[in-house]
Amino acid sequence: MAVISFREALNQALFEEMERDDQVFLMGEEVGQYHGAYKVSQGLLDRFGEKRVIDAPITENSFVGLGIGAAHVGMRPIIELMTFNFGILALDQIINNAAKLRYMSGGQFAVPMVIRGPNGAGGALAAQHSQALESQYVHLPGLKVIMPSTPADAKGLLKAAVRDPDPVIFMESEKLYNYKDEVPEDADYVLPIGKADIKHTGSDVTIVTYGRMYTHAVKPAIERLEGEEGISVEVVDPRTLRPLDLQTILESVKKTNRMVLVEESWPQASVGAWICEQVYANAFDYLDAPIERLSHLDVPMPYAKNLEEEVIPGPENVVEAVKAVCYR
Repeated sequence: MAVISFREALNQALFEEMERDDQVFLMGEEVGQYHGAYKVSQGLLDRFGEKRVIDAPITENSFVGLGIGAAHVGMRPIIELMTFNFGILALDQIINNAAKLRYMSGGQFAVPMVIRGPNGAGGALAAQHSQALESQYVHLPGLKVIMPSTPADAKGLLKAAVRDPDPVIFMESEKLYNYKDEVPEDADYVLPIGKADIKHTGSDVTIVTYGRMYTHAVKPAIERLEGEEGISVEVVDPRTLRPLDLQTILESVKKTNRMVLVEESWPQASVGAWICEQVYANAFDYLDAPIERLSHLDVPMPYAKNLEEEVIPGPENVVEAVKAVCYR
């Protein structure tokens, strides 16, 4: 194990997969000469050259489409979006080509590609650059959607995404890039897509969360809940939002009989709304309290940093939600 940052874990995964398979290449804005807008591709151009680390112009719809075409002919592109806010410009290619071509061709075409980049709050970057857009992609059959919350998950799941035969949307938090934790150094460290992780074991309440919300809101709340409040908390991190490991969530809820859902995106038609609906449909008789949901307030992201912190769930919100379902 080595303690490295989220950014370094992603960089390791890219290096290892490009070394392993010469059909893997990276394309995106500033991924080569500038080493990536967030330095995730640091050193890749020097190692693999400009034919496999390709700087693209500011034309998201075009270079995502180029990646889809390359995947058709047997290559394994990794397309980096400077931010998923800019991925909105490529939705025609993602929705109508990447997600549907295997189905519409009766399995004759595959699209083994990864589209990755930062998602969610960026730190005083205002409404157009701080959107948590995972629900946009989870809605679509044909895509797999991954949102890791730790450096180890980031490495293991990115390697799995590169090897997967289907298009994978891999969403990272910009605010997690500097976050450090232990990561296996094994080049064969690959995590399964579609398998949730129990981040913390407990018995009184289940918190379901993913992405940045685990480290930003849930993890800091656990110490107070278990220390000051005497509430034993279990944390389930789906890691993969599509396909969703509902079984692990249900097993936890059936054990604790209470649930709090914490997400960064807006509340209406969100990933969290779908998870809560599934729990109500499949484990209603096990619930001793209504589910509490914490989401981004239903407003565009403010520019002011203090207001940004107000609209996103934080540790205090988690503590209050857990106490509510435990009738404290």
